[in-house]
Amino acid sequence: MRILHTADWHLGKRLMDYSRLPEQHEVMAEICEVADREEVDAVIVAGDLFDTYNPGNEAMELLYRTLKRLSREGQRPVIAIAGNHDSADRIEAPDPLARECGILFAGYPGSHIPAFTLDTGLEVSHSEPGFVEVRVPGIGYPMRLLLTPYANEVTMRRYLGEEDREEALRQVLAERWQHLADRYCDDLGVNMLTAHLYVMKKGGAEPEEPDDEKPILHMGGAQAIYTENFPKNMQYVALGHLHRYQTVDKEPCPVVYSSSPLSYSFSEAGQQKYVAIIDVEPGKEAEVRRVALEKGRKLIRKRFESTEEAVEWLTANEQTFVELTLVTETYLAAKTKKQLYNVHDGIVSLIPEVTGEQDPMQARGKVMPDMNRDIRDLFKSYFEHKKGQEPNEDLMQLFNEILEAQRS
Repeated sequence: MRILHTADWHLGKRLMDYSRLPEQHEVMAEICEVADREEVDAVIVAGDLFDTYNPGNEAMELLYRTLKRLSREGQRPVIAIAGNHDSADRIEAPDPLARECGILFAGYPGSHIPAFTLDTGLEVSHSEPGFVEVRVPGIGYPMRLLLTPYANEVTMRRYLGEEDREEALRQVLAERWQHLADRYCDDLGVNMLTAHLYVMKKGGAEPEEPDDEKPILHMGGAQAIYTENFPKNMQYVALGHLHRYQTVDKEPCPVVYSSSPLSYSFSEAGQQKYVAIIDVEPGKEAEVRRVALEKGRKLIRKRFESTEEAVEWLTANEQTFVELTLVTETYLAAKTKKQLYNVHDGIVSLIPEVTGEQDPMQARGKVMPDMNRDIRDLFKSYFEHKKGQEPNEDLMQLFNEILEAQRS
């Protein structure tokens, strides 16, 4: 069985004032082409289908058209779960109609996909909250999937029936996953898990979340989920949330973030984007490889010593979004700004690096802040300067929510 794993589409997302929908149309078509070229038997989309709870009509239409094309009129199952950017209710709303195309939506950890059979031979043979067994046309054994869409800790515990227990959420999830695996996941089928969570190897380095991503490290107070929490009889774990392709661990099986299809912030500048292709059969280790995605503009950070150097590079690299830093003795004149913007329509940020001693801020005895720093760091520095202490976690959470509201 061959499976395509993708995630973090963020349909409808913008880059400051720039719409990314034209690029998203292109890269969604590319993912469909990869699925057909690789002759995959099933597709997993591991959350963050949309960028906001209330996406625009064009983003919704793009999602449904893409999933329908991936499903090949009900011949290929497509399983999509909600991420922390998605409205679980909105994700599940088209489910009855989507099932007729072989598209399975799970918005909540407790979502229950009913059993059904299509004329194509695609069948959901067994299911319960958090689990589905799918029989794929032409494949003589089933695919079992443990499903864990994103939910905050309160919702997750309510679903698991563990509201009164003191154990870490990771332990509660591990017990639930193991219960489902023991009940359904033997060596007569392919056994996989898909989740939209922050996952790391115990004792390993913490993976970085993109600058503009809603952080879910603590999930309302819970710790990160460890790879050792996944059942031993899983053959692959398909994750969503982090935007860089990475294999978090190879034990108990490949635990993979497939990456977003486009770079969505300059913290992702220079990243190559991928989908994962998994070849797997019952009782054997999965073979995983990545296929590069080439559509969409690249995000690039560039620094130039002169306007002429900047103009030359910008002219030669039109299909990019650029965070441009220009060295200058005093300030950027309006004429210089106009010249740069006229030669390139993708300058997202234009940052002067002032080297002259007569900078107005310095003349007044003030220090110019480093505007290359993340806005959260700048806020922390400003707060500490004003209040004599760093902002607490509650205030930083509120600041993150304000930032997200401005981007929505």
